[in-house]
Formats: sequence, C-alpha cells, structure tokens
Amino acid sequence: MAQNLTEKIVQKYAVGLAPNQLVRCGDTVSIRPAYVMTHDNTGAVIPKFLSIGATRLAIPRQVVHTLDHNIQDTSEKNLEKYRKIEEFSKSLGADFYPAGRGIGHQIICEEGYAWPGSLVVASDSHSNMYGGLGALGTPIVRTDAASIWATGKTWWEIPPVARVELFGNLKKGVTGKDVIIALCGYFNQDEVLNHVIEFGGSGISALNIGQRLTIANMTTEWGALGGIFPIDKITVNWLENREAYVRNRGLAGVASDADGNGEHPRLNQRRIGELKKIAEELKTDAGAFYAKNLSLDLGTIEPYVSGPNSVKVMNPVSEIEKLAVKVDKAYLVSCVNSRLDDISEAAEVLKGKKISPEVQFYIAAASSEVQQESEKRGDWQALLDAGAIPLPPGCGPCIGLGTGLLEDGEVGISATNRNFKGRMGSPTAKAYLASPAVVAYSALTGKISFGWDGNSSKISGQITINEALETVPEPVAIIDGFPEKIEGDLIFCPQNNMNTDGIFPGKYTYIDDLKPEDQARVAMENYDPEFQKIVKKGDILAGGFNFGTGSSREQAATALKYRGIQLVIAGSASQTYKRNALNNGFLVLEVPKLVNDLNEQFDTTQLTIPTNHRAVIDFKNSQISVGDKTYFISPVGTAAQELVVFGGLESWITHNLEKL
Repeated sequence: MAQNLTEKIVQKYAVGLAPNQLVRCGDTVSIRPAYVMTHDNTGAVIPKFLSIGATRLAIPRQVVHTLDHNIQDTSEKNLEKYRKIEEFSKSLGADFYPAGRGIGHQIICEEGYAWPGSLVVASDSHSNMYGGLGALGTPIVRTDAASIWATGKTWWEIPPVARVELFGNLKKGVTGKDVIIALCGYFNQDEVLNHVIEFGGSGISALNIGQRLTIANMTTEWGALGGIFPIDKITVNWLENREAYVRNRGLAGVASDADGNGEHPRLNQRRIGELKKIAEELKTDAGAFYAKNLSLDLGTIEPYVSGPNSVKVMNPVSEIEKLAVKVDKAYLVSCVNSRLDDISEAAEVLKGKKISPEVQFYIAAASSEVQQESEKRGDWQALLDAGAIPLPPGCGPCIGLGTGLLEDGEVGISATNRNFKGRMGSPTAKAYLASPAVVAYSALTGKISFGWDGNSSKISGQITINEALETVPEPVAIIDGFPEKIEGDLIFCPQNNMNTDGIFPGKYTYIDDLKPEDQARVAMENYDPEFQKIVKKGDILAGGFNFGTGSSREQAATALKYRGIQLVIAGSASQTYKRNALNNGFLVLEVPKLVNDLNEQFDTTQLTIPTNHRAVIDFKNSQISVGDKTYFISPVGTAAQELVVFGGLESWITHNLEKL
C-alpha cells in the first residue's frame, strides 16, 4: 500500500502493530513520539501524572519542559510555580529550559528535537510548527502528556491528509507570512479542518526554513492538526549550518551525548549523515492517497493583512491602507515570526527612522539566542533606536499576558499567529495580523500600510476533493473484553455542527460534584428537551456533520456514555470531541455515507428521530449494517479497543504502569 509522508512517519512511531501492518489515515494507533513538550502547563500536568500513581518518567529524555508563557509575571506565586516545575523536571531527569531561554516551539527547533521524519508532540496547538523542518508536529491534551511521561506513549487517530501544491515564485517583499495568511483567507470554509497538510510543489524550493516554520505554525489557525514540508536539500543545509553554529559556539544543549565527547546530543554530524542516507525513504510514495488536493500560485500573492479579529478575513495591504486604519499598538512577538530574519526585515524598514509617536511597538525575540544574534547584527538596536519597547524572549501579548495588551477600542497590528477577539486584550479592540515588515512599516506611519510597489493580482488557487476507493478491510484482531459485534436501535439527531453546549449545557460544566449519572440526565438538554424521553439504554446515536464542535468539555462525551448510548456515529466529528470521548472509553465513528442516507430518508427538521432501524456494528470486519445496506468503517484497532476495555486513558495508563 502506498503511504503519504504522514503515514510513513506514524508508521515509525506506532507501537503494538500487527506483523506487517501498514498504518493509514483513519487508523487509531498507539504512538511513542520522539519527544513531548510541555511549557507553563507542566504545572497542570504534574498532578495528573501523580494521581495515576506514576513516580518516574518512562523515558526521561523524551520529555522536554520549557517555561515560556507567563515569564513577565514575577509575582511570588508565579515564581514559586516555576520553581516547583524546575525541581520536578530536574529530579526526574527531563530536559528543562528555564524562563528567558525562549518560546518552547523555537527551542524544539533550535535544539534539534524537531528532527526531520520524526514525530514530536506538545501540549500546545502551535506544535504544527515543527513541520517546517519535516517533522510531524501535532498537539496533544494534558492527559496525553501525563500518559507519555508515565508510559512513553499515548494514542492518536491518524487524520485525513491534504496535499497543498505551491508553485510559482514569490514577488519581492512577499513573505511566508503572506502565504499562510492567503491560504487562511482564500480557503476559508474549513476545507482543511482536522487534516494534516503536506506541502509540495515547485514553489517550495524558494522557501527557506524560516518561511516554512511560519507557514507550518499557522496551519493551526487554518484548522489543521499538522503542516509538514518535505525533507529536501534546504532542510539538510539548514541542519548542517545549525550544527556548525552550535559546534563552533560550544553549545551542547542541555546535556552532552552518551560518549561524553561534548557534541550536541541531537544536532551532530552523525545524525545528519544518517538522515541523508534515508532521505529517499522519507518521501511520499507514488499513488499515495490524499483526501484533498489544493494548489496556490505563489506569484499571485502580495503582502496581506488578516482581520480584524479573524484569520478568515484578509485583504491586500495596498487596499486596506486606502482606509487609513489608525494603529495604536504594533507587535513583533511570538513563536511564528520573531526569528532572526523576521527581526532583520523589521529593522530594515526602521533603520535610521522613528516610529509614530502615537504607536507603541513591542518586540520580543523567539529565544535568547535569537536576541543575542540579532544584537550582534545590529538589528535589535535599530529597532530600539526607532522607539521599540523590548520584552523578554517568550510569550506575552500574543496570549494576553504581561505588558502591552490592547485596551478598549484600540487597534493593533501584529506579526503573531492569532487575532481572535479579546485574545490580545480587550474584546472591544481590533487585532490585525501581518508580516514583520508590514508591522514595522505600520508602526512607522501610524496606520496600516506598507508602501509596496509590486503589482496586484487575483489569487490563483484550486481545491479538489478525492473519493477514497472503497476496499474491503483486513479482519481486525479483537482483544479480550472488547465485543466483536454490537447492535442497537439507531436514533438520529440530524443537526450539523452540533456543539458541545447542545450536548452538555455549559451551565453545568463547572459543577465539580456532578456525578456521571447526573450528567446523563441533562444530556442533549439544550438541543432537544424531548431527547431524554425518546432514547433508551443501548441505543446507538447517529449525528450530523462536525458533531461535537465548540468547547473541549469532556462531559459532552461522558454524558452520552452514561446515558446508555453505546457509541456515536457521525458524518464527521470534531477531533477534540473524538479525543475526549475515547479518552473516556467511548467510541465515535465517522460514517458519512450512512448519515447522508439518513438525511435522505427522514425529515431533518425534527430534532431526535427514532429511525426504527437496527444497526449492527461488526468490529472484526470493520462494517456497519443498517437494514439491507452495509457501510465500511475505519478499523477500530488495538489501541482504541484497549481504551474502551479499560474505560479510558487514565485506567489504560495505570494498567501500563503495572506492566513496566
């Protein structure tokens, strides 16, 4: 079977597979990632780790702790939190980076954790960034982090993969930030929601690693669970230059290698040589399946501004500057665009000039190393001379922490990755995103502008949705305690975009002593008050498309489970909802053809519909029978079966701890 790059990487890091089993999108597998990173939220993962009875890290050097989010808070409370995290980390032998070293994602790249062809996870949504180096980076939740600390592994359902072909050449003054703003604003109908994106095409040869990291980072805002570039000469050259830089400066990372020769434990010539030998193996196979194919002509891109308050809205700077949008604050901060080249681009705009007296311009390097190198180049001083306000290397205004937040009614333009309403301060403020150069120019003039002298053109992009060839799956091995078949009456709730508030009302979310049986009694209360009267224990719930969207509350899964619903079938489902469900031993299956058939059969203006159909789910043969029709499903493999049998992830972790 031909595999795409995502499937190949997961194949390397999957554990517990059957002999000769090839993974594919849709499979749920146990994974042992190369590394797991947590930042300030390490403090929240520690009690989860301890509550399951864990006392040591299964693979100490797999675990990376970085303090980066709230580093401007020097209160005794926060400093004590940081001290406790550092003490815990060092006592168990994890790799630890203190506040001030930089943003965790930048450290993961600088220190060689994001190695091409590897799987690296983090309890932060911008772990997609590692894809700029050809690593598969994807976010996890805190319980997953605790699982990896304790057992070295967790589980992952391999998402559908979309291929994005970039062709043509960027015009002068156009950056990687403009490319991802264009992708988010042009393909703005959730086309890649919950996908992994693989970038390809002739245009990527002109994108350096910094630009690739920027694009990969903001695939998060585009709705994707990963964004990965191929491993090519540009990747290898960057590693070679980085290795030489580290070696010449004597930077051995947090520890020297096992031989004690002082070389960096990850960034070294031996590993680069090994990568070159296997580079051909780390390419997508001919004929590999992609759920969607998208294309974008880089030659039609120009400098853009995203917003206000949404990445789905974008306009050329040349158009928005006609509106004379006044700027109160400007930002060159965050993990997406505060690297060396970004600071240099901003400095080029501002050298010998002064920013508008009506603008506050905040700058923070992505890491201490970036700041030091920028200072050597003179770029950092150029920004300070222009009137920029420095912040320490780390997070801050991007997530609404520390100095310089947007106040009521203010307008901010930022080289960050998110401009959600209220994220950077007041919900009445307006936040725009742009490249570092556009941000610097806007700070200079006091309004959103760039003075770009290139030619404007209409964006050229296309999308194709591919229908997978339906093949009969191989029989699935069924573990002890997991049923080979289940059956139940099918209840249809046809609403698309069923949000978690409809499934479990928000007013109950923070009642900490609400027992599972109490959660069950209010299930679907906001969606249909008659739901409770219609359903019975043992029913199978069929939902619409994008089931479980909205907040991440786990009760939206547990309420249905304890109401006696055996499992949920949906046309598609929120990845977060599916993860919360399986973490609680509750299955969600995506069967779009079945849901489409139900939509044709029933009056979908009704809320809860007893279909009078009996559904039989055959897990061994990966199929569902409803009436005289049969539908294939993605195989429910060992990893998912174990989570159901043990009643969820925490019990699964405890079981695995007993085996260690």
